Amino acid sequence: MVRLPWRDDPDEPTESGGPGGSVGSHDAHPDAVVVCSFQDGTLAVYEDDVVIERVERSRFDDTTVPLADIRGVDHERGITIGYVQLEVVGVEPDAGGLFSDPVNAYTVHFGRDGRDCAQQARDAILERMSG
Repeated sequence: MVRLPWRDDPDEPTESGGPGGSVGSHDAHPDAVVVCSFQDGTLAVYEDDVVIERVERSRFDDTTVPLADIRGVDHERGITIGYVQLEVVGVEPDAGGLFSDPVNAYTVHFGRDGRDCAQQARDAILERMSG
């Protein structure tokens, strides 16, 4: 079976049941402030860290980034697919291209139904960065 990036992974349930992302389960991240399940991974924001857990098909590994190492958050709602990219100290952010979104270990992508959760995650990260 071919797994297309804009389809949900059947092994990863989401609350909305729709493609692209939703508010994720806090069961796996009970202390997280915000948890979002996106098409290429789960983004969990904690008081001191941001965790990205990748789906099995991802070429990237799970990542935990201390908030002290995050210098910014790039968030694009997109027409069909959006993204949240952490700007990490010492790592050059991927710029993507004219018709492509950035792809790196610190970027997660979401469909239309993931927009609100992505905004909440971005806001939570920026709020914790500012003190």
